[in-house]
Amino acid sequence: MSAVAALSYLVASVLFMSGLKMLSSPKTARKGNISASLGMLIAIVVTLTDEKILDYTFILAGLLTGSAVGVWFALRVQMTAMPQLVGVLNGFGGGASALVAFAEYIRISGDASLSVWTGDAPLDVLITLVLSILIGTVTIVGSMIASAKLHGVMRSAPILYPFQKQTNAAILVAAIVLGVLFVFDPSRWYLLVIIAGLAAILGVTSVIPIGGADMPVVISLMNSYSGLAGAMTGFVLSNNVLIISGTLVGTSGIILTNIMCKAMNRSLANVLFAGVGAEYDPSVQAVEQRTVIRYTPEDAATILESAQSVIIVPGYGLAVAQAQHALQELVNILTAKGMLVRYAIHPVAGRMPGHMNVLLAEANAPYDILMEMDQINDDFQNTDVALVIGANDVVNPAARYKKDSPLYGMPILNVDHARTVMVCKRSLNPGFAGEDNELFYNEKTMMVFGDAKETVTKLVQLMKS
Repeated sequence: MSAVAALSYLVASVLFMSGLKMLSSPKTARKGNISASLGMLIAIVVTLTDEKILDYTFILAGLLTGSAVGVWFALRVQMTAMPQLVGVLNGFGGGASALVAFAEYIRISGDASLSVWTGDAPLDVLITLVLSILIGTVTIVGSMIASAKLHGVMRSAPILYPFQKQTNAAILVAAIVLGVLFVFDPSRWYLLVIIAGLAAILGVTSVIPIGGADMPVVISLMNSYSGLAGAMTGFVLSNNVLIISGTLVGTSGIILTNIMCKAMNRSLANVLFAGVGAEYDPSVQAVEQRTVIRYTPEDAATILESAQSVIIVPGYGLAVAQAQHALQELVNILTAKGMLVRYAIHPVAGRMPGHMNVLLAEANAPYDILMEMDQINDDFQNTDVALVIGANDVVNPAARYKKDSPLYGMPILNVDHARTVMVCKRSLNPGFAGEDNELFYNEKTMMVFGDAKETVTKLVQLMKS
């Protein structure tokens, strides 16, 4: 590789790292995206000009097609479907790594028909080639299953069957054994095909037992897998920038997965194998087992009018109703009246990491009022009103004391410590964990039923008048 290409790859790697650092804060996330994108642009341009490429036809066709699809996704995909989109993109990354690794195997084999092996590949290339195909195939299939669960194409509840863990372990061991056999004799190309088939099965069987409530963790984990697959392919191609970028994605995904597991007070093994969750169908209305007090938007506006401090807890229902703009307008009105208004963001609120932050940023919510759980949880006891919009499991007090609950031990937002609690929700349906919410029946909770956007819009009109 020429000195200019090596230096350009170094610059691209630095941009990746600085971009990743800036993505850790909402204030600098947009700049971080631009930095990482610029780094990727440099890496692509250098690769296309430095490597010996005989024909650019398919490359240009791929660039144009991919760009068109990307623009279409950006313009058409709703915020509620963003987690599914992230899952699909993770899958594409893993699938691309597996395909590139297999294509490189065909190149070094010396025979496109694979009938004769005349190549001479180092041991590290053969090992990482197997790992790239294995991890990449698991990623693309597992990500598609996770996206299907999130989109409602598949049931969100765990799909369990006898000896599930043992079967998955046997599939993984079989793939590893076949990988070892391939390394000893690289001419047996069909072993790679079998490994890919086993990985595809593992991608299905490893995700279907995970419930919808844990899908944010799965999306984060699949993101890590896609990075690891990319790093392995980087070793196969001897491409330093691909190794670095893949490692950054892989490690950051693992760190984020660990943070989210801690936020739920559960281990990764418990998320992957415990089968937590119940079937969720928003069209089915829950039967009220206890009495709740129903209030109107007019009642809620009266309480808000006399409040001095308000903490708003957003959840997935806010994204479903597309009520973020109306909610931010309400925040602006309350702030103009001299109230202290903040958002409380639970680490696993929504369907993917940072879902609520992105949703509220779309509505131009000031970054300095977006508070993480650890920053704001102790302030609920001194707050006049806690307004819950579409959140459920992350505010369920059962997580503190109900030992047989799938939520038990998960740190929650201390909404019930506020002087008054307002919950805007369509019905009394439980969240994705399938646990009835004790907060709804609290004597200081005001249940305002209805579509979140319509309710908040009504509150805006009332507060203006």
